[in-house]
Amino acid sequence: MVAVLAFCGVVVALMQTLVVPLLPHIPELTGSTPTAASWLVTVTLLTGAVCTPLLGRIGDMYGKRRVLLASLGVLVAGSVLCAISSHIAVLIAGRALQGAALAVVPLGISIMRDELPPARVLSSVALMSSTLGVGAAVGLPVAALVVEHADWHTMFWVSAGLGLLDILLVLWQVPESPLRSRGRFDVLGAVGLSAVLVALLLAVTQGADWGWASGRTLGLLAAAVVLGLLWGAYELRHSSPMVDMRVSARPAVLLANLAALLIGFSFYANSLVTAQMVQEPKATGYGLGASIVVSGLCLLPGGVSMVALSPLSARISAARGPKVTLAVAAVVMAVGYVVRFFTSHQLWMIIAGATVVSAGTAIAYSALPALVIRAVPAAETGAANGLNTLMRSVGQAVCSAVVAAVLANLTFQVGGRTAPTLHAYLVVFLVAAGAAVLALAVTLLMPGRRSGPGTAVPGPRGGDARRPAGVGEGRA
Repeated sequence: MVAVLAFCGVVVALMQTLVVPLLPHIPELTGSTPTAASWLVTVTLLTGAVCTPLLGRIGDMYGKRRVLLASLGVLVAGSVLCAISSHIAVLIAGRALQGAALAVVPLGISIMRDELPPARVLSSVALMSSTLGVGAAVGLPVAALVVEHADWHTMFWVSAGLGLLDILLVLWQVPESPLRSRGRFDVLGAVGLSAVLVALLLAVTQGADWGWASGRTLGLLAAAVVLGLLWGAYELRHSSPMVDMRVSARPAVLLANLAALLIGFSFYANSLVTAQMVQEPKATGYGLGASIVVSGLCLLPGGVSMVALSPLSARISAARGPKVTLAVAAVVMAVGYVVRFFTSHQLWMIIAGATVVSAGTAIAYSALPALVIRAVPAAETGAANGLNTLMRSVGQAVCSAVVAAVLANLTFQVGGRTAPTLHAYLVVFLVAAGAAVLALAVTLLMPGRRSGPGTAVPGPRGGDARRPAGVGEGRA
């Protein structure tokens, strides 16, 4: 079961980055504009952010396996749409459906909590959570190879096939959890949360193109704030809220979500700038003139390290608690960016620095669900992990906007074109390291509780199960 759910996570994460190497060619291939092409990434971010907490809540109420299968079905439908068309509107619609499948990861984590023996929960959740980074690291070089050597529709047919394989494997190996949360689905709360997220993420992702001081950007940001306040007030009064604001306001949950946002920001900078930096022409003085495939392969060792280190993260969490694990991860990520700051001229050193950052990300992504699981009721695991995954996505969206602004404003003329200066990339490394340091500070503020051997914590079926010290409760 664990291997099947982890494979589902890798496939879904791979979908998020599959189109990135294709973006420069989309206007020519589809007869569209670069602005329209950028929506192939933006719409995936939007639907993923909106659907992840919603589907997590639906899974808690009506069956996690059922919703997991539906999410994979949506992924297949979106992949087929992209595979059969070259029209930009159809491609955007297909990418929107693919983005909705991001809910697979928190749903898989919830199934593991419900079904596995307590001793296996931490290691399995660590592996499932790390798939977000693994899929992203693998997706770039694979997509680049397809773009260079095959028809670009091929990668969407492959993704559709992988989605179908996921569905068959889930039907074969993954049981339906009998654990359900009570109450009716909060439709108005779901609509309100969706409106807040769309307004916020549209402003963040499109602000650079529209202008940060433009009426559209400021209007959307203001709308996000006002709608957020109204939505929060409504949720507090609702008997069965979309998001339990009282649980989410607990220091353990609130700080875990803030840490997820900062870790998502720090991680995404590594993915965004590595490929672009090594592809810059040698005339810039720092670029290596590498191909799309080579630049994508620079992130592959990081993806391998994420798989290898997820068991280590689980062992640290079991022995010392997920709070300590997350603190270690933040330090590793900051160190990785320090390495990148001083070693930006040789390919092997760039790969080494990027891999260190990915290693820290693997440890962090594996620890975050454990922090959430120990702080929320078992019946709310899907919604709570969906919200935590959402915060990582918000962090990535903010990072994308910050990186784009830095690289667009610190430029120089070389070879008849405008290129970012080396200083621009170094600024990005410093900002990303700063985000990791802030994540460390947030982690240290998290409440920690000591527990002796055999502490009773929520078990797989919502009852009590005996877990070793550090599992579920952790030690500060």
